[in-house]
Amino acid sequence: MNQIDLNGRVMVVTGGARGIGYAIAERALRSGAAVALWDIDEQRLEQSRAKLAELGTVSTNVVELTDEQSVSAATQRTIDAHGAIHVLINCAGITGGNGTTWELSPEVWRRVIDVNLIGPYLTCRAIVPQMLRQGYGRIVNIASVAAKEGNPNASHYSASKAGLIGLTKSLGKELATKNILVNAVTPAAARTEIFDSMSQQHIDYMLSKIPMNRFLLPEEAASLIVWLSSEDCAFSTGAVFDLSGGRATY
Repeated sequence: MNQIDLNGRVMVVTGGARGIGYAIAERALRSGAAVALWDIDEQRLEQSRAKLAELGTVSTNVVELTDEQSVSAATQRTIDAHGAIHVLINCAGITGGNGTTWELSPEVWRRVIDVNLIGPYLTCRAIVPQMLRQGYGRIVNIASVAAKEGNPNASHYSASKAGLIGLTKSLGKELATKNILVNAVTPAAARTEIFDSMSQQHIDYMLSKIPMNRFLLPEEAASLIVWLSSEDCAFSTGAVFDLSGGRATY
C-alpha cells in the first residue's frame, strides 16, 4: 500500500457506512485523517464506526442527503466535532432498479436524481463556505462509467451521474483559484450491496463491457479517491478520472 499523507485533515464521506464509501473511510484513516461518516442507515453507521474507530478518529451523522436542513445540521455538527472539514467525498448513491425509460416511474426517476445529484449539490453548498474560510479543500464526486456511456435500462442512474460530472466541472472552475480542487471518478461496477437492487441480466451486461473481465474492488477505488483528497493532487480540478477497467478510457 502506497503512503498518502492526510495527517491533520478531516474528511466527510457520504454513504460511508458501506461499500466504496467504507473503503474510502478506512484508507483515509490509515492515511492519518479524521473521518466523519454520513449515512441514512443509523444501525449500519454504528457498526461501521465501531470497526473503523480502531484506526483513528471517527464520527457519525445520520443524514438525509436530499434535505437541506439535514445536510446543514450535519455540517455544523461535524465542524463542532472536528474543528474543520478539509475533504468532502460524495459517495452516497442509489441505482433505482432497472427498466426501460418508458417503464420507469417518475417517482423512481426523481428519487434517483435527488439522491445522486441534488444530494451532492446540497453537501457542496453546505461545506464549500467552510473550505473557503479555511483556504483549502478537496472534493471528490463518485460518478459512474454510466455517466459517460449511458447504460440501457438505467437511464435515471446514467443521467444522474452525468449531471454529477457537470457539477464537478462547473464547481471546479468556480473554485480554481481558491485552493479548493473538485474532481470526479467514474468507476465501473464494484460488487457491493448496490448489486442487490439490480437484475442479474444487468449485472452480466456490466461485466461483459469491462475489458479486464472483472468488477472493481472497493479498495482499488479508495486508493485513487484518497490520493485525489490529498495535497499531492495539486493541479487537477474539474477533471474526471477513469476507473472502468478499460471500458471507457476517454
